[in-house]
Amino acid sequence: MSELSSDLVHASCVAIGGRAVLLSGRSGSGKSDLALRLIDRGAALVSDDYTEIRRRDGRLFATPPARLAGKIEVRGIGIVEMPHLAEAEVALMIDLESMVARMPDAATRRLAGRDVPVASLAALEPSAPIKVELLLKAQTQIQMPPPPPLQQPLPAQTLTQMVLPR
Repeated sequence: MSELSSDLVHASCVAIGGRAVLLSGRSGSGKSDLALRLIDRGAALVSDDYTEIRRRDGRLFATPPARLAGKIEVRGIGIVEMPHLAEAEVALMIDLESMVARMPDAATRRLAGRDVPVASLAALEPSAPIKVELLLKAQTQIQMPPPPPLQQPLPAQTLTQMVLPR
């Protein structure tokens, strides 16, 4: 039996320092909200709500499904277009549904035939974006390189200004 070389996961995805972080959870679990807060802190959107995972040369890459590329749902506002990355190498998955342990054990989830480190967080906690960054830093244990260029250049304005024009 051969291993899968791709998966479609119910997860939003952002890239921090060029490394993909999957935000996994059911509808309403806070995937897009956490993604927006990470983007406001400098992350780049890869995909919202669903993410394609592909194995290439033994590594996993996250890409947006074509119909969702460059779009994110902002609850209470609607679908918002924003710059995005076409792909990023997967480094971490955040589970937004499981119970959050005070002192968690290491966990993984198998995607496209490879194990991906998984951590559970509460998406709507104010500290969640910082916790994601700390988990990614601990996981990669290296100084993260600058992110690759976006498909569209980022405008010189904040996320709030992008969503709510004056």
